[in-house]
Amino acid sequence: MDGFPILSLMMAVPMAGAIACLFAGASGARWIALIATLVDLVLGIALWINFDQGGLQWQFQEYYPIFGRFAWALGIDGIALMLIALTVFLMPICIGASWEAIQKRVPEYMAAFLLMEVLMIGVFAAQDLYLFYIMFEAGLIPMYLVIGIWGGADRIYASYKFFLYTLLGSVLMLIAMMWMVHEAGTTEIPVLMTYNFDPHVQTWLWLAFFASFAVKMPMWPVHTWLPDAHVQAPTAGSVILAGVLLKMGGYGFIRFSLPMFPEASAQLAPLVWGLSMVAVVYTSLVALVQSDMKKLIAYSSVAHMAIVTVGLFAFNQAGIEGSMMVMLGHGLVSGALFLCVGVIYDRLHTREINRYGGLSINMPKYAVLFLLFTMASVGLPGTSNFVGEFLSLMGIYQASSWVALVATTGIILGAAYMLYLYRRICYGDQSNADAAAMPDLTAREIALLAPLAAATLWMGVYPESFLAPMRADVRALEARLAPAAPAGDSKMTMGAPKPAGEGHHEEAPAHGEAH
Repeated sequence: MDGFPILSLMMAVPMAGAIACLFAGASGARWIALIATLVDLVLGIALWINFDQGGLQWQFQEYYPIFGRFAWALGIDGIALMLIALTVFLMPICIGASWEAIQKRVPEYMAAFLLMEVLMIGVFAAQDLYLFYIMFEAGLIPMYLVIGIWGGADRIYASYKFFLYTLLGSVLMLIAMMWMVHEAGTTEIPVLMTYNFDPHVQTWLWLAFFASFAVKMPMWPVHTWLPDAHVQAPTAGSVILAGVLLKMGGYGFIRFSLPMFPEASAQLAPLVWGLSMVAVVYTSLVALVQSDMKKLIAYSSVAHMAIVTVGLFAFNQAGIEGSMMVMLGHGLVSGALFLCVGVIYDRLHTREINRYGGLSINMPKYAVLFLLFTMASVGLPGTSNFVGEFLSLMGIYQASSWVALVATTGIILGAAYMLYLYRRICYGDQSNADAAAMPDLTAREIALLAPLAAATLWMGVYPESFLAPMRADVRALEARLAPAAPAGDSKMTMGAPKPAGEGHHEEAPAHGEAH
């Protein structure tokens, strides 16, 4: 596939679909959106199949100068490949979940989702600093509209809060980017990832990027926009918000904060660890007392993302690989849990946990699938989240046994609130007649949940298929961080360290000189 602009095509297909939706009726818009997302899924599979794990670090590169230093520069490594795969996998499921739930302004809704897909793929594929920023920020607009127009009763408040939190953090990042371009003389992300910025300036640059990525993750204490956004968003909006949009923060740390500012990352790692430890314990306890199903799952997302940041700032291969696996696993499982909430919300139009109970009697298929995703969220061995959480905790144990101890309590608390939720919804007496009368899953709902169940088990049983494409990139990042990495306090060593260059791709040639 050398020379074929597959990444541009993967962005052009949903863009064309979005425009076509605006000129179609409700039924036509649904089919256009579904076909466009399925075409992108096929292209995503082709991208994965043709990705050369032993080849260059940056593959499928495209470069078209636009003006000045700004260029349409795309390309992916194994890390970006995995996140693009997650995006194109979830999008057709989101369209399917909206098929009957969304009845007003359907063409505009479908167009907003397709535009979101364009921008999410753009974030993970961008190799120009300013192009990344445009994609990263523009992704706010369709999500803001989805919450504000098709959301719940307090949708306006939630959409404004979502927009303002995420936008304010990014203004500092833009200023830092302009300084970096002035200093390094290039906007190319692969070049900037190997550029050695002054360690004294790195701290300020790191903090500017952190302001944006911490809100996007979201990290405690700037997480408060997330529960409101999830509760008010339509089901598909919650799926894509938890599944992909939160992962942009983690991707930002991997692509920018760690490789571009290694000394600052090492210096400020205790800050990240501290915030993450608070998030793991605090948001898990908050989740335990929720009466709204969506709020409970939203707070669990904050706790899971804290495991991601802990692993990333462990500065070793196990931690970084674990963080990526947690992001992928959480994208599948949290999306599936929000779909499970949507299934019963569509029937009873309430998210109050107390209004349900004993659903395993009249909805056995639903109860089985919901149990699988509950167990995956808890980190049961054989499911997607186990591998990521195990690797992340193993990685952070090498760096700090105390942080590992606190982070592990999050898994124990996670089991408490998820099993408590499941017991109240699926077991117990059927005290509510309307809940007892609800029909089991329809064929459409099974078709939406079955691929997520299969992917969750696939990740748990054979994680190597997800780890292999990004292993060389993780090792390259580890080698970049090694000179600055803080010494761990744990006495346990996980085998001898690998030589920095082992198993790494050849370096991709730069686009001539700096632009």
